Amino acid sequence: MRCQRGVMPAKATAKRGGVKALAKSAPPKPGRKLTRAEAAELYAALAQDRPDPRTELDYVNPFTLLVAVVLSAQATDKGVNRATKALFHIARTPQQMAALGEAEVAEHIKTIGLWRNKAKNVIALSEALIEQHGGKVPHDRAALEALPGVGRKTANVVLSEAFGEATLAVDTHVFRVANRTGLARGTTPDAVEAQLMKITPEEYLRGAHHWLILHGRYVCLARRPDCPRCAVKHICTFRAKTPA
Repeated sequence: MRCQRGVMPAKATAKRGGVKALAKSAPPKPGRKLTRAEAAELYAALAQDRPDPRTELDYVNPFTLLVAVVLSAQATDKGVNRATKALFHIARTPQQMAALGEAEVAEHIKTIGLWRNKAKNVIALSEALIEQHGGKVPHDRAALEALPGVGRKTANVVLSEAFGEATLAVDTHVFRVANRTGLARGTTPDAVEAQLMKITPEEYLRGAHHWLILHGRYVCLARRPDCPRCAVKHICTFRAKTPA
């Protein structure tokens, strides 16, 4: 992946803990994988539990969505929203963001993790959008992943949220829920994504990422999953369920 001097590529960021953290979140002794019928039942239950799943990141257009997702790496959505509230008020386009400069962007986002490198990436991707795409966020996976700080997960979120594509971004929550429930078994995000794309019924693809991430964020917690109030506990194959 091409990157500018001083800008850490997405792959390097992943090596610092992203993939390792994902692997650690998988259950040590997984149960069997779900059947297609069980997967459909699981999604139906999640859909009933959360009828209108959506991202918790605040954004106003595809560009601010892209920036927000880049900033969300190793940070909470709430933390990102606090940091971008004032930033997006004055910079909603690549041109406005690039005009701010790295120092001012850094000042706005210094409350979130890796803020120095993220500020560099935000300015670099803004300049790349201006120079290569006429200031527009491209509706193309390869073009998105070529931007500084943008990896497959970020591209998937943008393609789904901004352009309505049926993609499945795998973050730590999705990775954990997929492995625990039996939807997908894998030690890498790519492996889990490939399996999820195969087993997820077409009618649930648009909301699948949000259902899984929100379930992992609020119910299927990393250290102590809240199994007693889980909407899919009757389907989930996780052996070490938390007792009531």
